[in-house]
Amino acid sequence: MSIFAKIMIALIAILRLYIAWFGIFAWQAQGPATFPDLPASLFEPTAAMAANQGVYNLCLAAGLIWSLFVRDAEWQRKVASGFLLFVAVAGIFGAWRVSPDIALVQTRPAVIGLLLLWLPVGKMRR
Repeated sequence: MSIFAKIMIALIAILRLYIAWFGIFAWQAQGPATFPDLPASLFEPTAAMAANQGVYNLCLAAGLIWSLFVRDAEWQRKVASGFLLFVAVAGIFGAWRVSPDIALVQTRPAVIGLLLLWLPVGKMRR
């Protein structure tokens, strides 16, 4: 896996960790300021749902981080590809159901990561 792919995967994992933290721990406290278009009364009743989504994002981050430590190059690329595809699909669904901006934040980086993994530029060795 190229250094560029590893960097992209690490950045996506960091974003997933932030989203997980936000959903699990900061939804009620910081949600109203982060999403001012939503009614403030929405955040308390949806806290459990946001935490559940946070756990999913934590799992995605864990899988992406794990992919960076797989020793076999073929399996490293397969594991990374699987988790990047999960992120991309979640972004597409979020863009369709919630906001098109989600595709920019989630799907675009995941697709870039996949391209770095599978295109010849992504196969450059250190």
